[in-house]
Amino acid sequence: MLVCPTRCISTIDELSQVEKTELFETVVRVKKALKKALSADGFNCAWNEGEVAGQAVPHLHIHIVPRKEGDTGITDYEPRQFLYRPGSRETSQEEELRAIAEIVRKAL
Repeated sequence: MLVCPTRCISTIDELSQVEKTELFETVVRVKKALKKALSADGFNCAWNEGEVAGQAVPHLHIHIVPRKEGDTGITDYEPRQFLYRPGSRETSQEEELRAIAEIVRKAL
């Protein structure tokens, strides 16, 4: 899940205090929904700032990855490796992603 501010900015430093509050209140709300909808036991939450830190999109966004007992967790610095585990699993089908999105939407 990604949570991002409406205003397109690159870094968290550019947010007003009101925007920061709203952004992190949304993170909390999304985590509660993911816990309810997917029975998550924990979460990896992260954002990247700057190309050297892995930021590929110049719009601040917070990654929220639901985790369950038995997940491998963060094993390396490279965010794409621990957040998306490329090559270690098949690409999710669009239909499956839409179904999960609907489950989470109902939990919000």
